[in-house]
Amino acid sequence: MAYCAQTDLQDQIPAAKLIQLTDDTGIGVVGASAVSKAIADADAEIDGYCGVRYDVPFSPVPVLIRKYSVDIAIYNLYARKPGVVPEERQTRYENALRFLRDVGKGLVELGADAPAQDSTSNEVQVSTNSRIFTREKMSGY
Repeated sequence: MAYCAQTDLQDQIPAAKLIQLTDDTGIGVVGASAVSKAIADADAEIDGYCGVRYDVPFSPVPVLIRKYSVDIAIYNLYARKPGVVPEERQTRYENALRFLRDVGKGLVELGADAPAQDSTSNEVQVSTNSRIFTREKMSGY
């Protein structure tokens, strides 16, 4: 399951721009395969960072993951074409990567809608029995 959909991208950029970025055949429609590839690449990037701390792929998809999937997918679409990626899209992409790095390091949590984390940890647990020899027990010897 993808973390975002084509409609999420359409909410962020004008339809004409989406056509311009994805229409490889020149027929004037959105190239669905280009959009799907951009989303899949974005999701793989997200999984690469978040897979250190969470079970991926996410199900259900946390709100922040959907948001950053959209930003990365749109960046990927701009990066397909020669030319300059708009500064706003570059900044959003860099912010997404910074957030994902922080998630991977455990500095940021995904929030209440995040799937439960793996309960195993690297902590050592020690248990001991009561002492056999004490001063009180040895006082008569």
